[in-house]
Amino acid sequence: MNEQTPYGIEEEAIRFDVVEFAENPEPRCPCILLLDCSGSMGSMNGKPIQELNNGLRAFQQQLSSDDLASKRVEVTVLKFDDGVEVINEFETAENFTPHELRAGGLTSMGTAIERAINMLEQRKAVYKANGISYYRPWIFLLTDGAPTDDITNAKEAVHEGERNKQFAFFAVGIQGANMDILREISVREPVSLKGLNFTSLFQWLSNSMSSVSRSSLDAEIALESPSGWAKI
Repeated sequence: MNEQTPYGIEEEAIRFDVVEFAENPEPRCPCILLLDCSGSMGSMNGKPIQELNNGLRAFQQQLSSDDLASKRVEVTVLKFDDGVEVINEFETAENFTPHELRAGGLTSMGTAIERAINMLEQRKAVYKANGISYYRPWIFLLTDGAPTDDITNAKEAVHEGERNKQFAFFAVGIQGANMDILREISVREPVSLKGLNFTSLFQWLSNSMSSVSRSSLDAEIALESPSGWAKI
């Protein structure tokens, strides 16, 4: 049996990407995008999922145009429907390329949240093994529905992680989302998206990540009000 790390991660699963960190030793600001790609995102002739894809491209373009953020912000994308799929592994914004997302299936939200938290712990272990400092990670959830799986463990994990400042969890409800369930999961008040204004949402996220990447590692950043894309 393989020896375990304190996080319960097998040693052989920790990748020591010496070249990556040698070429770019900047502190990392990890951000996980948890994206609902269930069947309802394909409604209205596929407009929601298409606008989500447009927003991801805007996110990539804006982040990569910021010299410092492009080297410090690391993005990973998880889509959830009947199951959970890692679309993009952790990669700096300068190397991040959004893939076209398709809609279909159910809403495995609880499983996706648990997977995201586990991935963060693995990534932190990689940073520590390579002497890379990092900012408090972000998990950013977008959904237009309600979970079709059990969220009990996910909810407890989010609350514990926030309490211990292991990450910051944000939830955005697209039209049709069950905001009451999002309030159960998230410590922060969930936000409702105005229509399908994904591009403005991701521009706000990009600006926020850029601000974080320019701060000191232990600083508390006052985020801009989500005006223009959110229902306040």
